[in-house]
Amino acid sequence: MFSITIPAYKRAYLHEAIESCLAQTYFNFELVIVDDASPEDLYSIVEEFHDERIRYYRNEKNCGAIDVVDNWNKCLEFATGDYIICMGDDDKLLPNCLQEYVNLMDKYPNLGVYHAWTEIIDEKGTFVEWQIPRPEYESAYSLLWNRWVVRRRQYIGDFLFNVDCLRKNGGFYKLPLAWASDDITALIAAKDTGIANTQVPTFQYRENRYTISRTGNTEVKLQAVLLSKKWYELFLAEKPSNDLDYKYWILLQDFFDKHFDYMLRGPIKQELETKSVFRLVYWYKQRKKYNLNSFVFKRLLKDSFEKLFR
Repeated sequence: MFSITIPAYKRAYLHEAIESCLAQTYFNFELVIVDDASPEDLYSIVEEFHDERIRYYRNEKNCGAIDVVDNWNKCLEFATGDYIICMGDDDKLLPNCLQEYVNLMDKYPNLGVYHAWTEIIDEKGTFVEWQIPRPEYESAYSLLWNRWVVRRRQYIGDFLFNVDCLRKNGGFYKLPLAWASDDITALIAAKDTGIANTQVPTFQYRENRYTISRTGNTEVKLQAVLLSKKWYELFLAEKPSNDLDYKYWILLQDFFDKHFDYMLRGPIKQELETKSVFRLVYWYKQRKKYNLNSFVFKRLLKDSFEKLFR
């Protein structure tokens, strides 16, 4: 029924991740772990578990952070289930996760994608907060509007994809550093049939210092934002026929430039938190290359002044 997959690279929380998968109250699943040629000994952790549902693979060559989606798709290659979860090696499933998905699929069968209400935990595994609750069912346009305007948080691990649908669509959508890859993959899967969301928490996303979103190269992130922008332009070029989706579509068109100004500003703001504010001069020189307009720079200047006078 389910392929739970872990594209693994770090040891730190892998034991907890595996343990959480094996603690499921629903038993019909396989656990596929794909070691991305890690310099750390991941296999010794896997060996601690004696469960025939675990399948371990090791890549001959490291995909790396920029091409991390390649390892997601390696997981998809090895999956034999009808549905797939691709979770981080530092995340956890709550024991009810698969059963809640089964309940949701009974009510909303034949969708390309489902979503788990997620708890955010810290490095020690302590609960921090929940994602914003979602309706039990919504369209792709509602999903996108809430992601952009309401700023819903979501991660690749809190989606469940229909394997046949995902493969038909070319697998997980690849962007550098997986920047927006989860969002776009989910939108492709939800475009025709929508998405159903669990109404109780079933997944735990761990915020920690090692995530790609916190450590990735700023220029690569900006390149990924521009590539995603091209995809969204194509997605929103097609007018939906449903009246409610049409209204979302209008709002998304109006919000488009504001959203991408925000997305381009974000990685630079994050970099300036740890580097000299004079780094802003470099980004001003790069403004044409990355479509950084005057509004973006006004906000970055404001951020820099706030940092100086903290």
